Amino acid sequence: MSNLYDVTIIGGGPVGLFTAFYSGLRSLKTKIIDAEPAVGGKISYFYPEKIIRDIGGIPAIAGHELVKNLHEQAKTFQPTIQCGERITELFKLPDGTFQIISETGKEHYSKTVIIAAGSGTYEANPLEASGSETFADQIFYDIKNIARFQDKTVIVSGGGNSAIDWAQTLEPFVKEVHLIYRGENFKGHEERVKELHDSSVYVHVNHEITALQGNLDELTTCVIHCNKDGNTSRLSADAILVNHGVKVNLGSMLDWGFETSDYGITVNQEMETTIPGIFACGDIANYPRKMRIIAAGLHEGPIALNSAKNYLDPSADEVAMVSTHHESFDKI
Repeated sequence: MSNLYDVTIIGGGPVGLFTAFYSGLRSLKTKIIDAEPAVGGKISYFYPEKIIRDIGGIPAIAGHELVKNLHEQAKTFQPTIQCGERITELFKLPDGTFQIISETGKEHYSKTVIIAAGSGTYEANPLEASGSETFADQIFYDIKNIARFQDKTVIVSGGGNSAIDWAQTLEPFVKEVHLIYRGENFKGHEERVKELHDSSVYVHVNHEITALQGNLDELTTCVIHCNKDGNTSRLSADAILVNHGVKVNLGSMLDWGFETSDYGITVNQEMETTIPGIFACGDIANYPRKMRIIAAGLHEGPIALNSAKNYLDPSADEVAMVSTHHESFDKI
């Protein structure tokens, strides 16, 4: 079967891309399938301009640059990359081959499958405030061009790492940044929270946005309510950036036969699912003390791939040769 792959990776985000590179190190015929029009996963979808700081050896990098680098790295061993194809069905055939079917009916065949699909599909939780429909064009859930906010007053709503990162990323470019959080203690990393309080970002804890106001469809004012004393304040505003989390949907993956949990697919320390030959890594993989950060996923991908290699060939080495000394690089 000419279209039979050793490994098919479902998901072309950072973890899927790096896993494809590592698969090449292990000389496996590899395919990546992603539902979106291009690779990059949640980074490309939500924050291509955001600065990412939690990957070892990379002090700071814009999301789109990280995706570009990972894409180039993934192509080292020339895997097949197929975008715009959402997988809806997965079956294990009697001979052990996996049949993977997209919503268009296209069929893919693979000896093993690694699921690196993030948290499935994403839908941003909307801003629930009076006037949000009127000023929809000034409400953003991601930023693909940070220059459009030059010299504007931007209100960021949210209390997690993403909201904190965006507030600090915007700070050098905009006139003012206000960060609105309905709670008291931010959910971000401690050092990032400290940096936030030391910055020029105006921080409003125990507040939430209740209304947007303006002239016709031009936003001018953001109304915030204090949950402690009940007072209402008005802030000048040109744009609102909402970081209220996302609704995730595993979709048809819940019906593929392996064990799942509230947070994704259950795996063991080898990144094995409960179906032999299917592995998972990245945000979608769930196990005790899971960390959902890119760096963790970049570690889990090679584990999943090594497990797939040993599933195909139990006599194979448990890990690949160190990439620096891999014989393939002598030819590149």
